[in-house]
Amino acid sequence: MTSDLELFQSIMLGITQAKRVDALLPMIVSGLVERADFALARIWLIRSETPVADAEDEERFLRLSASAGSSREDGRLWNGLKGEFARIRIGALKIGHIAQSREPLHLDEHEIIDSHWTAHPDWVAREGIKGFAGHPLIFRDEVLGVLAVFSRKRISPNQFRWLRLFADQAAVAIANAGAFEEIQNLRQRLELENEYLRTEVKENFGGFVGESAALRKVLELIDLVAGVDTSVLIIGESGTGKELVARAIHERSKRRDRACVKVNCASIPNELFESEFFGHVKGSFTGALRDRVGRFEVADGGTLFLDEVGEIPLRSQGKLLRVLQDGEFERVGEERTRRVDVRIISATNHNLSDELAAGSFRRDLYFRLSIFPLETPALRSRREDIPILAKHFLKQAAARSNVPAPRLTRTNVQDLMDYSWPGNIRELQNVIERAVILSRGGTLRFQLQEVAANLSTQIIPAPATQKQWLESQRANIKAALKQSHGKIYGKGGAAELLGVRPTTLSSRIAALGIKRKVI
Repeated sequence: MTSDLELFQSIMLGITQAKRVDALLPMIVSGLVERADFALARIWLIRSETPVADAEDEERFLRLSASAGSSREDGRLWNGLKGEFARIRIGALKIGHIAQSREPLHLDEHEIIDSHWTAHPDWVAREGIKGFAGHPLIFRDEVLGVLAVFSRKRISPNQFRWLRLFADQAAVAIANAGAFEEIQNLRQRLELENEYLRTEVKENFGGFVGESAALRKVLELIDLVAGVDTSVLIIGESGTGKELVARAIHERSKRRDRACVKVNCASIPNELFESEFFGHVKGSFTGALRDRVGRFEVADGGTLFLDEVGEIPLRSQGKLLRVLQDGEFERVGEERTRRVDVRIISATNHNLSDELAAGSFRRDLYFRLSIFPLETPALRSRREDIPILAKHFLKQAAARSNVPAPRLTRTNVQDLMDYSWPGNIRELQNVIERAVILSRGGTLRFQLQEVAANLSTQIIPAPATQKQWLESQRANIKAALKQSHGKIYGKGGAAELLGVRPTTLSSRIAALGIKRKVI
């Protein structure tokens, strides 16, 4: 006959290798029910991530974290974690008393029926419960929670003592699994932070270049907002340096020692938004082969840059709003609530006012993101910076191509000044680099889009609103469509002529109500 010691040792051997708390706890209670023949086994834990009103309340409640057993009346399983005893105040009922006193509690058949500790004596009678044993889970003098069992047989003093030893070992296993899980999370965070840092080094070719009043205004606003944790919404056309502005705000902030994590919202499939933002646990969906840390966890203590924020699906915006308001989220497939401290900087080249009117962007999320709006000027609004930028990009391109820097002539500068730059600074950089490659150290010639000849070379003042700017593009778009015979995508299409993405151009055509058939 198996002794109590051998019985509890056999259960413990099966759980010592568990490296996740959420996997370990069910193994403990299931082992007690299946091998030790208890009717019901449960574990309550004091969890630091429990969402509460204030920090002082976090240690006042125990939360049901694992349950196993079944009813003899109808065979119903008792593995749910909700209900009357899902949350117990420390000091209340027998479970709360065990946590508060740090002492075990043993009730025999008569005590459990007549005792003031029993909340439902009718359930005890109906299920034939004849014994209760509860032990605090203590690790390094800290109460982690409570392990409790209900038995349809008498719990002997010897069995009660071995259960105490088992609870002590279980507390060690829980603490070790929690530590291992935290190490894994930190390792994943470090790997992702390193990945983002490598990306930053690769993509960030330098700081701001120019002397225009428009650029000086942007730099003043960056210095103004960098020192506070206010959410910033950067508005501007494609290629105007919105990401550079976001990184400048981060580098001048108190969060500069932590990661600035970029998320391109337009590149994430709709069904993976929650996983990308909040992470997931293994097996939560097809393809979830291991636990994954989300972008919010990677950016904890730092900055999260949401590029093209207008592309976030409407169904995901509510969960994003919650983490912005409360700093709380759950990984996909996990009930555990996690907390983060993240500053949000977002950017868009869309008119979010139109998105609000169309119902595709939440008004409350918009106001949460746009506490401090900052507009990046188009290159046509800072034409005096074009020669300075051209020299800067010329030097960089020559160094990357390992050729002497060609001379930038007055004619070259005039050609650059006369062009409309629909792709802004990004287009200027690409044009310079292409010219350096083709020059082979000789004369510098720019291959500006042919559509430039059909577009006005007048200096256009910066529009007051995004709507006004969009309207100012009507003539350019019509000219490009006319030259491409209505073609948007592919080589020779209007998008290529204008230096913008086809999807962006399609959105502008729709917003302006331009009819391609009459062009």
